[in-house]
Amino acid sequence: MALKFPKPTNAFIGASWSALLIGSFIYFIGLWNADVGLGEKGYYVVLMLFGLYSVVSLQKSVRDRQEEIPTSDLYHGISWTAVLLSLLLMLIGLWNATFTLAEKGFYGITFAMSLFAAVTVQKNIRDIKVIDRIEGNDPNNKASKPWFKSDLLKSSSNVNTDNPD
Repeated sequence: MALKFPKPTNAFIGASWSALLIGSFIYFIGLWNADVGLGEKGYYVVLMLFGLYSVVSLQKSVRDRQEEIPTSDLYHGISWTAVLLSLLLMLIGLWNATFTLAEKGFYGITFAMSLFAAVTVQKNIRDIKVIDRIEGNDPNNKASKPWFKSDLLKSSSNVNTDNPD
């Protein structure tokens, strides 16, 4: 009997995508309507994009290490630094902004919501791909990847250790 691994539910996947899209959309709508200069708006747009990229990069780095996929300490450190910098820059930007306290809270919470949702969406995508690979449902997986060291993926039928080619 083949092992069956639970995939994220459709409700969880939908909630993750919804949180990401709603959080980002509301953040950008609020920014569009903000009564600040284009330079300040540009700062917050770039900060959101930097934050989203950095959390996905960190999640990938952490997950790669967990699955024993080679990841350099430098990349892992840069990923952590980028996430912390994006949070620090948001904190500094909101601290010095001329927004009302309610607006500062609005931008802070939609930023945090979007970052968390981006991690969750990326995790769901990766979980589904790994489970599909394990269960043999991945049409793009011709053979087990040599760098993927999960015992569940190794089998004598697709790993030939005698021939290095």
